[in-house]
Amino acid sequence: MNNGLIAVLAAIVYIGALFAIASYGDRRVQRTGASARPNLFALALSVYCTSWTFFGSVGLASHSGLGFLPIYIGPILMFTFGFPILRRIVALSKEERITSVADFLGARYGKSQAVAVVATLISVIGVIPYVALQLKAISSSISTMVPELGEDAAEALPLLGDTAFIIAVVLAIFAILFGTRHADATEHQHGMMLAVAWEAVVKLIAFLIAGIFVVFFLFGGPSELYALAVESREVQTMVSNGLVGGEWVAMTAIAFTAAILLPRQFHITVVENNSLAELERARWLFPAYLVAINIFVVPIAIAGLIAFGSSVDADLFVLELPHRADFPIVALVVFLGGLSAATAMVIVGCVALAIMISNEIVLPAYLKRKQTRQRDDMSRFILAVRRIAITVILLCSYAYYRAAGTAALASIGLLAFAAVAQLAPAFFGGLLSRRITSRGAIAGMTSGLVIWTYTLLLPTFVQAGLIGEGFLNPGPFGIAWLRPQAMFGLHLDPLSHGVFWSISVNCALMILVSLARAPEAIERLQAKIFVPSEMGPTPALKPLRTHVTYGDLKETVARYLGQERTSRSFANMEQATGRSTDLSEPVDHQAVRFAEQLLGSAIGAASSRLVMSLLLKRSDPSTREAHQLLDDATEALHYNRDLLQSVLDHMRQGIAVFDRDLALIAWNRPFRQIMHLPIEFGQVGVSLRDVLRHTARIGFLGEGDPDRLADQRMHALVSRLQPFVSRHPATDSVIRIETRRMSDGGIALTFSDVTEEVESKRALEMAKSNLERRVEERTAELTRINEALKKASAAAQEANISKTRFIAAAGHDILQPLNAARLYATALSDRTKDLPAAPLVRDLEASLDSVEEIFRAVLDLSRLDTGAITPELRPFNLRKLFDQIRVEFEPMAREKGLEFRILPTSLSVTSDPSLLGRLLRNLVSNAIKYCASGRVVVGCRRKNAMVSIEILDTGIGIPFSDQEVIYHEFRRLDAGAKVAHGLGLGLSIVQRLGRVLGAEVRLQSVVGKGTHFSVTVPLAIAVPKETNEGAPPAPPPGSVSGLTVLCIDNDDKILSGMAALLAGWGSTPLTASNMREGMALLQQERTLPDLILIDYHLDESDGLSVVTDMRWKLSRTIPAILITADRSEEVRQAAMKAGVRILNKPLKPAALRALMAQCKPAPVAAE
Repeated sequence: MNNGLIAVLAAIVYIGALFAIASYGDRRVQRTGASARPNLFALALSVYCTSWTFFGSVGLASHSGLGFLPIYIGPILMFTFGFPILRRIVALSKEERITSVADFLGARYGKSQAVAVVATLISVIGVIPYVALQLKAISSSISTMVPELGEDAAEALPLLGDTAFIIAVVLAIFAILFGTRHADATEHQHGMMLAVAWEAVVKLIAFLIAGIFVVFFLFGGPSELYALAVESREVQTMVSNGLVGGEWVAMTAIAFTAAILLPRQFHITVVENNSLAELERARWLFPAYLVAINIFVVPIAIAGLIAFGSSVDADLFVLELPHRADFPIVALVVFLGGLSAATAMVIVGCVALAIMISNEIVLPAYLKRKQTRQRDDMSRFILAVRRIAITVILLCSYAYYRAAGTAALASIGLLAFAAVAQLAPAFFGGLLSRRITSRGAIAGMTSGLVIWTYTLLLPTFVQAGLIGEGFLNPGPFGIAWLRPQAMFGLHLDPLSHGVFWSISVNCALMILVSLARAPEAIERLQAKIFVPSEMGPTPALKPLRTHVTYGDLKETVARYLGQERTSRSFANMEQATGRSTDLSEPVDHQAVRFAEQLLGSAIGAASSRLVMSLLLKRSDPSTREAHQLLDDATEALHYNRDLLQSVLDHMRQGIAVFDRDLALIAWNRPFRQIMHLPIEFGQVGVSLRDVLRHTARIGFLGEGDPDRLADQRMHALVSRLQPFVSRHPATDSVIRIETRRMSDGGIALTFSDVTEEVESKRALEMAKSNLERRVEERTAELTRINEALKKASAAAQEANISKTRFIAAAGHDILQPLNAARLYATALSDRTKDLPAAPLVRDLEASLDSVEEIFRAVLDLSRLDTGAITPELRPFNLRKLFDQIRVEFEPMAREKGLEFRILPTSLSVTSDPSLLGRLLRNLVSNAIKYCASGRVVVGCRRKNAMVSIEILDTGIGIPFSDQEVIYHEFRRLDAGAKVAHGLGLGLSIVQRLGRVLGAEVRLQSVVGKGTHFSVTVPLAIAVPKETNEGAPPAPPPGSVSGLTVLCIDNDDKILSGMAALLAGWGSTPLTASNMREGMALLQQERTLPDLILIDYHLDESDGLSVVTDMRWKLSRTIPAILITADRSEEVRQAAMKAGVRILNKPLKPAALRALMAQCKPAPVAAE
């Protein structure tokens, strides 16, 4: 496969890739929605760099050295020094829904159709040669890569063999598919933008590769290339032919205007702009791109002159160098780069021109034909016109390309720039002065176009052989002073000469015609928008009398924008203004103005005014009245805006409103005065970051890096709406900045001078400080005394805490012998039941009970006072807790002959089950202790989202006067002291536990009748019931006889006491200090235990691990009871998970006996 065929296939694949990229861009936006795209926007602006840049700059440099630079200096100046102008143009265009540069001019000059038409014609005349330039570049590059497709093929097949024609058709199809998808020209063409940005990257990379290849590979580096250039006569001629001053000025000026006035540049910069943030990024990224793509222009031009001299077209040096050096890959990359540079311009330029032709020429002519019936859906008609316009533009460009012959690319480009520059006086003059009228703008643009045609366009026809040489010299009709390139004897280079005369005549006629006649009313109204000034008098508006209804208005707009877009836009307007949606209601000024602006987004300002005029004329025959109605609507809107601005300017506070992109959209005069901001900060589009950076640089935001301080302050103002107060270095005034969030996502900042307020506050603080100092002096002695008291109090408190910690730490060691004593006493009581010593044993048990109660209460108080108890709140069912209380206290109640009832419940609560159980046990224990006869009842009831757990007894009762005292430590009532022994700590513990749990403890009592305690805890969602539904009643004494019980404890005294106790109950005790001894004892006795009683804290491991290991070794799940002084929830949960019951030390023998009875194996029934 030869290189030419590869190039053709690569071009086809590349064009197909463009289609795929554009299609992907449209589909992605449909899926995810539009978003800010600053990098893509800046890259798309490089559509300015066409094949003129890629090929023509090298050709121009080969003749004039650095003469190509002004073409890029102009746009760099526009995006740097002219950035405020750009920002203002974009803001005005978004506000007025501008669709093109012609629409901008038409809207500025009273929505004049004539101004828009002239601007469109000038754009078409200027752009067609430019598109022809791209076709020429593509054709030349293809001819270089594939000589078979050169002029011979074009002559053999006049159209199908002409690559320029084929490329024109393909680009027309692409522009139609991805540039005319919406009738609304202000809706963004996301697919086209993505494709153009992609081409920007391709052409930049391709040109850089070409430059690196030429300089470093072909010529061995810059030094070798320079040495050859010094010896080359062609290079010396190139350097000596540099541009003179006039030519530099002319080229820079027309490039400056072309950066915004070229239809494709205006379309990308303004119409496709999403936000001012994109423009901010392009402010430096686009100039950087222009610098990057021109780095190797001069080296490539020098290399081409050294290699080829004048034997090769200089415009093709960048392609011929790798091609003739037989580097096909580099040549192919360069070829694709040139193709991308040309196609991007053709696509965007044709789309922009098509919008202008349809909106400013075709559509108005169609609407003015009275005999034509309007279509129901004008959007399809608009799209069809734009597609036809794209096709016609490309065909005309192809015809110009064929007619222009061998003109250099640079000369064609400069010709187009000079034509578009004829829009500049009316464009920029309309932004500076209100006095310029539509007639003046038309006169200036028309005259400038005529002079441009005479001085610049017709001479190219002479070069092409279409006009005789005598036209240039001696001049038309032989008149020397009419020579197109030396009018009136002015001898300049042809470009400077043509630009000078065309722009001079343009400006002169524009000013003279404008001064000759005052502007019309609509022109004055539009001029107020584009050139703001002070507020004028209140407009005298006539009452709106029309038969046009709200429904007629919506129907008319829908013909051009489609039903869906129209309904959405009117719904937003109705919501914002609060107007009714009655379709039969006559329209008002506001509705007419809104509809006109909405239509302008699709068909331009001038055509939208024409459509609205025809609508009003249809119902009200007078054309004059229709135009007056539109003017009144516009004037009313502007007056209301000016009135609001006047009110804001007379406020003392500075006000600045920023949109969701943090770009300035409204402000008043005090904003700049208070903050001492330069005049450039009083423009639409200024970013909040720029304002804060300026204030940071002058020190208003404090010391440090200005950019960092500005970013921090912007985040505080925007995200947190945090006010800020600081002293302004310029005026020494104290400024307070406050933020308010706007409904549309923007923010409003207020700037207040609070110097007087701050000074008054400072004086008040000084007076307060003096008073405080006097008070401090007089109370110094008292302060010293208080410090001494604090130290003494702290020492006492520390001693109390140390005491409490000591008691808590010693609790386990104290409980161990006490537990052993309890076991011995119970065993002794069982054996001396009928002996004379029985009363002594009972007294011993009672004494141990008292000691046990005292220690348990003291330990509980110490843990509560030191904060060692942290509740673990969780939902649980009360039934299990109630069953545990019944098992523990039923034997005690039975011994006293009391009826003990626990009412069944299925309620669940949120609390700590362990701590709540201890609280309830204290209350139940007191109820049984102080109840001589009768009953004790425990139950609960639901109260809304709470559960009240209640303990009722028929005991001695508590007097009302003592119901607060009973919660104090070591306080016992006389009546209670006579009935039962105690220390007076139980209810104090109850109160502390209630506080820890967040449970409310209440008391109701009547002396002689009983006491009613209630504990209120939160209700929880029902928790599934435990598989073990409650516990059976405590078995009668003697029911544990016959059990073989293995006791494991590392304390010999406890083992001895436990053995004595179990033997007294008829059980067979086996004692061991660890698991090894226990297993050996079981092998020795050749038996298996019915039950294991085990301590938690053993020497080598914990009791739960021992139980698990023994069950595994014995292959039986032997019931087990864990006996421990550790009351933590972790141990309780671990025991429950292991299937082990738990009892706390000091051990209550009755509770142990009852639990052992539950673990006794059931007898096997006889068959």
